[in-house]
Amino acid sequence: MPILSKLFKAIRASFTMVETGLLALFFVQALRYSIGGIYSTVSAAVVQFTQTSALTDDLNTLLPMLGASLALPLLTLLIGGIRWSFALFALLIALFRLLMVAPDTSTPLLPSLVVVAGGFSYIVLIVRQRATLLPVFFIVGFALDQVWRAYGNTLDISLSRDYFPIQVALSTLVVLLSVINVAKPIPIARDLSVNHPYGALSFTSALALGASCFLQLSLFALPNAVAGRTSGDYTLLAPALIAATLAPLLPFVRTQARQLIAPFDSSTRGWIWLVFLALLVIIGTRLSQLTLGNVVLPIGAVTLVIAQTGISLLWWWLVRPQGEREFNLSGLWIVTSILLLGLFVVLDLFTYEYAFVASTGDSAGEVFATLLRGMRGMGLGVILLALFIAAMPMVQSTRRIPWLGASWQHNAAVLFVVLAMSGAGAFFARPVLVMPALNLTEMRVGTYNINSGYSATYTYDLNSIALSILESGVQVVLLQEVDAGRLTSFGVDQSLWLARFLGMDRRFFATNEGLLGLAVLSRVPIVYHDGTLLPSADQQTGVQRVQIQPDEGVITLYNTALGLLLQGESVAQQEANQRIQLNALLALIEQHVQNDYGGILGRAVLGGTFNNVPNAPLFQSLKATRFVDPFEGASLDLSATYVSPYAGRARVDYLWVWSDILRSTGNGVIPSDASDHRLAFVSLEIRR
Repeated sequence: MPILSKLFKAIRASFTMVETGLLALFFVQALRYSIGGIYSTVSAAVVQFTQTSALTDDLNTLLPMLGASLALPLLTLLIGGIRWSFALFALLIALFRLLMVAPDTSTPLLPSLVVVAGGFSYIVLIVRQRATLLPVFFIVGFALDQVWRAYGNTLDISLSRDYFPIQVALSTLVVLLSVINVAKPIPIARDLSVNHPYGALSFTSALALGASCFLQLSLFALPNAVAGRTSGDYTLLAPALIAATLAPLLPFVRTQARQLIAPFDSSTRGWIWLVFLALLVIIGTRLSQLTLGNVVLPIGAVTLVIAQTGISLLWWWLVRPQGEREFNLSGLWIVTSILLLGLFVVLDLFTYEYAFVASTGDSAGEVFATLLRGMRGMGLGVILLALFIAAMPMVQSTRRIPWLGASWQHNAAVLFVVLAMSGAGAFFARPVLVMPALNLTEMRVGTYNINSGYSATYTYDLNSIALSILESGVQVVLLQEVDAGRLTSFGVDQSLWLARFLGMDRRFFATNEGLLGLAVLSRVPIVYHDGTLLPSADQQTGVQRVQIQPDEGVITLYNTALGLLLQGESVAQQEANQRIQLNALLALIEQHVQNDYGGILGRAVLGGTFNNVPNAPLFQSLKATRFVDPFEGASLDLSATYVSPYAGRARVDYLWVWSDILRSTGNGVIPSDASDHRLAFVSLEIRR
């Protein structure tokens, strides 16, 4: 019965693949969460230490856990060759992944660190005993994570307490499959990377593993991040990137890649591949669109999708065959993967938060602070550096090309998986239906600085931010400090998630690295939008212009965030920076009036975070225009929009109304602590 025998072997092989894929998903989910969780814990500790000279209890608990997480993979030096160690680490990962969403868990951060450490340990086991499955682990893990996030509109649904029953089922399934697979192992196919399933990581390949994880986490496995950096369409990029991530699992794709580089000299293959990928990344992040006649091509998004396939193919080059009588040091080298990944996360962080680096006073510290402030505009440089390290195993390998083919049946089976998962991504990422608000006689407009989703004490809660917007009753809200997929905000496109949660349309304008900026959410139809960067001495900012149509005419909205006023810095210099920005903003409006509006501004609202108090000299030039402040004269108790447990309260967020046509009929502030700012709103009478 050869057919039944082959069928049985295929079913048994699928057990190993399902175990590997689900554990990879747990690992990726926990890794993403741990980055954001560490950032919030450290940020809260820094804020408290600045104000009270005391560290938080969370930070005191976090530091030993980080040390233990680094030490756990070292255990594989002793037990990495034992077959039953797979079941041990699978149980550890499944159990602590369950604890991340358990009802009694106060914070998912500590269990997530155990899952991450266990995941890296499991990677070492795969390298040592199932080396041909290493590419499968990473590719399937990141692809499944994209599908989960597409279902949650870029938010990881698996971190919700409501997900607990599903996680119970998945964790139980993983443990059962792991026990079955180690109790009666089956031969693993020899067509992926090495001639036998016993492999090892070198120091270089371990560094490449860490760099590759960073590339996937920060950009290439996040469709919303690719959309932000390329001005692409998220709904199209979601299925495209899932397919691009999974494509290298197709033997046909690996065969074509092998034929592409085989004619080149063995000493230059890796460099050619690296240069090819680097060019794709540079083009993708620097050239968003290409216009050919009347056709606009999304060249940036297309090139980054192609680059994702090329980067996914690099997973095959990480493992080398283990030599006879060689002591396997993979468990030691994997620690360098973790450390390098952490270094890249820090570098990525300061490409956005360079402006918050304060002077230290001493010469050595000042040099370090200067280097961090110099990370401004270096986002592409960090990605290219990670790409260079990720490609090093391919550059150094001159004896083999691990991209081998397989039977047509294997191609057909994998193709079905690729189509099914990318189809699921397309279905989940499809646009939601927005019920437009038309023919309005009154409209409520709000402004809300959401502080990248964090409260003043660095609690991350997008749901509370959404509820604050609902409570305000606004039809249109201007948002500032909005993330579109940063590592520190758990990879969420915040304006997209909020818009779909609230049933609103949205427009996003990036001011920093494509993933941090301004956004407008609206139930009133949006008919036009653009944006302009403003001159910025500290954090780069800009102004977003959006036109909405509540009736037969339009209302123009200007959304901005001026420079910061930071403690320890020269207030005069910072206020001078704000005046330069405000003057540039008003000059831009005047330019729009002359070039686009026929000399008449018409109905307009200027809002956002101006980072200064109402009686500041900054606003003299603005008060000289026809813009009026509906909150003028209101008490601080009723108008404060910035509330801090350490710095008190102030009004720094404004809505200015063009007085010629629009008239305010009421205003207010929503007393929510979801962000360190509060939502301010103005009700407007719609007149022509």
